[in-house]
Amino acid sequence: MTDTDWPEEIRLSPDKSRLSLVFSGGDRVTLEAEYLRVESPSAEVQGHAPHEKKLIAGKSRVKILGLDPVGNYAVRIRFDDGHDSGLFTWAYLKKLAAERDAIWQAYLDALAASGQAR
Repeated sequence: MTDTDWPEEIRLSPDKSRLSLVFSGGDRVTLEAEYLRVESPSAEVQGHAPHEKKLIAGKSRVKILGLDPVGNYAVRIRFDDGHDSGLFTWAYLKKLAAERDAIWQAYLDALAASGQAR
């Protein structure tokens, strides 16, 4: 991990719908609660292998209740739907930000194919 992978600032929006991070290299990212919830790194969402990933629907109004630091490498995000088992590493958060358009579009396509809604 490089020095630019460490967050200097983590802020939850007042309405609890977005998480903003500023990394030491100057990168600023904002990630929506819904996106974080449906892409949670937890085994509950990701499974134990790529083919086991679960499609999580109905989370368009999910909010973030709180953030719990985990060592110097991650944060546990507590969502208002009770989900709190994923550890979001700094590297995973940067990946979610960098690949947001592709990941989000794949999610929307999967929802449409399954007939489910956000």
